[in-house]
Amino acid sequence: MDPVILSCAELSTREINAALTALPDGATARVLEPRGRHNLAVGLSNRVRIDIEGHAGYFIGGLGDGPDVVVHGFTGWSVGENLQAGSVRVRGNVSECAGASSRGGTIVVEGDASSRAGISLKGGTILVGGNVGHMSGFMAQAGVMLIGGDAGDALGDSLYEAVIYVAGKVASLGSDARIEELTDADVRTVKALAELGGFGHVQPENVTRVASARGLYNFDALKDQKY
Repeated sequence: MDPVILSCAELSTREINAALTALPDGATARVLEPRGRHNLAVGLSNRVRIDIEGHAGYFIGGLGDGPDVVVHGFTGWSVGENLQAGSVRVRGNVSECAGASSRGGTIVVEGDASSRAGISLKGGTILVGGNVGHMSGFMAQAGVMLIGGDAGDALGDSLYEAVIYVAGKVASLGSDARIEELTDADVRTVKALAELGGFGHVQPENVTRVASARGLYNFDALKDQKY
């Protein structure tokens, strides 16, 4: 089946998303001339492949529950926000809050991600081939992140049950995050994640595992006597 061709130069965002929603499972589509358009491929539940041919804006692939979206360029804020299932792959860099609150599926960033990547992660998988900015993994409750480069300040601040693997340097850890010993199971996990992301530069046995120290799980009114 030939891909459906949709041009942002000719169609509104609403029209493009309506056409994508109507695609049968197994279909493919190409979105042309995005030119930084926001909200493309949002809220889809069909099992389709969508190629966005250029740089796109905010919330690309958000609320997805099945499609596989590939962006052949950069994206703005909150790519894959609240992803439930399926995948979003960005061939370039992404801006703030990549994968915010995603509950499932996989987000792959082949370049760098800005600050707060994986904020409030609730079960999804986020793979970044390059660096991430400050406060990445903030309040991540479940799921996993693999960072193929360096991580900025306050990594994993207020982390819960998510695990973050970093192949490069960690500028600093956030509140209640700690570095833990890497196990054989971790190495196997990272190897699979690196293969999924296509990150040949990641050496699974040399990554840093960051997880929660669990000190913030319960409020202790007597700990500091400061309010």
